[in-house]
Amino acid sequence: MAKKAKGNRVQVILECTEHKESGMPGTSRYITTKNRKNTTQRLELKKYNPILKRMTVHKEIK
Repeated sequence: MAKKAKGNRVQVILECTEHKESGMPGTSRYITTKNRKNTTQRLELKKYNPILKRMTVHKEIK
């Protein structure tokens, strides 16, 4: 029996890049999905950081 192929959609974690530099405790992370075939590079989105209380750049982490 053949194995089922993995789907093209995968879950990725986005982490705030500006939060590490601020020195404040905690971290801002979001979980989202991306299509492996259409988006081969790592995601970089502007999301709201509740700790810094503003929109910041969130990058995909491994």
